[in-house]
Amino acid sequence: MNESNKKLEKIVINVGTGRLSGQPNFDKILPELTKELSAITGQKPAVRPAKKSIAGFKLRTGTVVGLKTTLRQERMNEFLKKLVNVALPRLRDFRGIKKEAVDKNGNLTIGLKEHSVFPEVSLDITKVNFGMEITLVPKIRDREKSMDLYKQLGIPFSK
Repeated sequence: MNESNKKLEKIVINVGTGRLSGQPNFDKILPELTKELSAITGQKPAVRPAKKSIAGFKLRTGTVVGLKTTLRQERMNEFLKKLVNVALPRLRDFRGIKKEAVDKNGNLTIGLKEHSVFPEVSLDITKVNFGMEITLVPKIRDREKSMDLYKQLGIPFSK
């Protein structure tokens, strides 16, 4: 498995704060989100502020809109093993990832509705439930070769 991992450049994990950022106690929720994501990824996430104000969404420049973590090398390999062997099988009604999730550059994007599928998260302790977007970025910028790489890495695609 390590041989094929050299062909994977990075894994980017995004968590949007969305509706949570509008709540009055968001300053207490944000550290919880950061702590949970740190436990899952093994690395502290970067806080992502809004670049523009959008009146329709009641959004001001500088307001926290999400958290982002970029994993490389050892942490990336650990997270990938955990994702494939533990988190994906724990998803409810999981029948594999659609092949359309791989874009023309070979990036695979997986969306999870709940972070609780990871073993580090205890449902008794967690106060916030959030989803995340996981993007696998290969060094090869070709869709077909990337599909072969993902199959070698053991990522379950739907039939």
